[in-house]
Amino acid sequence: MARHKRAVSGWIILDKPLGMTSTQAVGKVRWLFSAEKAGHAGTLDPLATGLLPIALGEATKTVPFVQGGGKRYRFEIDWGSATSTDDTEGEVIATSAVRPTEAALRAALPAFTGTIMQRPPIYSAIKVDGERAYDLARAGETVELATRPVTITGLDLISHTPDRSLLEMTCEKGTYVRSLARDLGEALGTHGHVTLLRRTEVAGFTEADSIGLEALEAAPDRDALLRPAAIALRHLPELRMTPDDAAFIRNGGAVLLRGAGAPVNLGEAWASLNGAALAIGAVRAGHFQPSRVLRA
Repeated sequence: MARHKRAVSGWIILDKPLGMTSTQAVGKVRWLFSAEKAGHAGTLDPLATGLLPIALGEATKTVPFVQGGGKRYRFEIDWGSATSTDDTEGEVIATSAVRPTEAALRAALPAFTGTIMQRPPIYSAIKVDGERAYDLARAGETVELATRPVTITGLDLISHTPDRSLLEMTCEKGTYVRSLARDLGEALGTHGHVTLLRRTEVAGFTEADSIGLEALEAAPDRDALLRPAAIALRHLPELRMTPDDAAFIRNGGAVLLRGAGAPVNLGEAWASLNGAALAIGAVRAGHFQPSRVLRA
């Protein structure tokens, strides 16, 4: 018998376990909450662990505002071999006897910070003619992905041995750790691939905000663990509404903003009632105009 679906809404910051795809994680969390709908804010590879923000119900309308936020990763690179997937999942396709020194690695890092051009791994979720690149690669087709600009705001060496290095990176959306490992290896005259990857921060969420899957399964009151949809909008201007204004907004209507400090124009903002998110929109000529309305 099918489970009854609930109109539950909010965010769970899941600490995704090793070996689970992001899609599987979303499906599991959705099942645990019997939620009508769910979505995640940024794919993690099966071999990666760490923060996977998952939105349920009306909170899915706020996913882009978490997905576009900055991220932090801690990862390990094994030197001397390249793989087809740029991590341990693929087969070894090239080897080298060269091992970078700590000094050489530190000297190479500045060239990989700031806005750089990066070629995504062929085993990635990027679409090529409507198909995922990893599906085409697994089918044996030749996949060619163009380089594109990505922004790495910080890149630090945590520890180093001749065979492997542990690093930490802060970056913006669209940056691939696996590509960084591959390109660092090439820059150092060798090869490299990722053997450990953990996402420790997403859009201001840290490990302290997360919960593991086993703990979530065992929680006696899972709904109490949900973060409100508004938490995804905290970096945007908040416009506090009256109950009468809220009624107009819920019907998709624009509302005149009153008061001496009311903005005249804002590119993006969110309307709230008693701290809860009502809608996302913009201010034009002193009116808040909703573009996405969240049901109560």
